[in-house]
Amino acid sequence: MRAYANGDSTMKQHAPQESCPCGTTQPYEACCGPYLSGELVAGTAEQLMRSRYCGFVYRNEDYLLTTWHPQTRPSRVRFDERQHWLGLSIRETHPGSDDDREAFVEFIARFKVNGKGHRLHENSRFKKIDGIWYYVNGEFL
Repeated sequence: MRAYANGDSTMKQHAPQESCPCGTTQPYEACCGPYLSGELVAGTAEQLMRSRYCGFVYRNEDYLLTTWHPQTRPSRVRFDERQHWLGLSIRETHPGSDDDREAFVEFIARFKVNGKGHRLHENSRFKKIDGIWYYVNGEFL
C-alpha cells in the first residue's frame, strides 16, 4: 500500500490515542489512520467519506487526491489555514457496501473560519473502480 504522507510542513499532526476526527469513538490510529497512511483501502463509501474528512482535518493533500475519482480530480487541494474542522455527522449512506459500484453519502461537516461557525451539508457521490472506492463529486444541500 502507498503511504499518503504529505510533505507540506503545515499539515496538522495528530496524537496517536486521540479520538478519530471522523466522529467515531475509536482512536485515530485504529479508525481512519490506516487509510491515510496507506496501510488499508476503505472497504465502503462511508469509510472513504470518513477518512477523506480526516484528510481535510490533517491537510493530507496526497490522500485526498489519490482517493478522488480520476475524471473529477483537481490538480491540487487548497487548504484554508484559518479553517478549523469541528466534527462530522453522517446522515445517510446509500448503498455503498462491498458489492456495490456506486454510492451516496449525505453528511454535515462543521467548521470555523475566524471564529465564525459554518456547516457543509453535502450528498457525496462515490464510485468503485477495480475494487477501490473514489470520491466523484458532491451536491450541496
